[in-house]
Amino acid sequence: QVQLVESGGGLVQRGGSLRLSCAASGSITSTNFMAWYRQAPGKQRELVGNINSSDNTNYADSVKGRFTISRDNAKNTVFLQMNSLKPEDTAVYYCNWNGRVVGEIFYKNFWGKGTLVTVSS
Repeated sequence: QVQLVESGGGLVQRGGSLRLSCAASGSITSTNFMAWYRQAPGKQRELVGNINSSDNTNYADSVKGRFTISRDNAKNTVFLQMNSLKPEDTAVYYCNWNGRVVGEIFYKNFWGKGTLVTVSS
């Protein structure tokens, strides 16, 4: 019903920057919020940050001041600007979408397949 395609991952050195994008498509009637999660090897998936329909954002303490989430509502796209990257930011980053789809009255949740970010020391 909703497809999420992430892009922008890759290999970067400590202190570098990357910008991730996630485009949502499908039978979307409204978007409640979009979020970025990450999962490092051997660890549980954790929230990086999210942005709601009013452009209010929340961030994990570990990325505050370094990462910025923004969105293009017209294109149903969310971005994650990552600066001052650290090796501990190495993970697969997943896009998450929450909202309503055609024919449904309850909010639905969808995930992207993830994009790998590797930060070398």
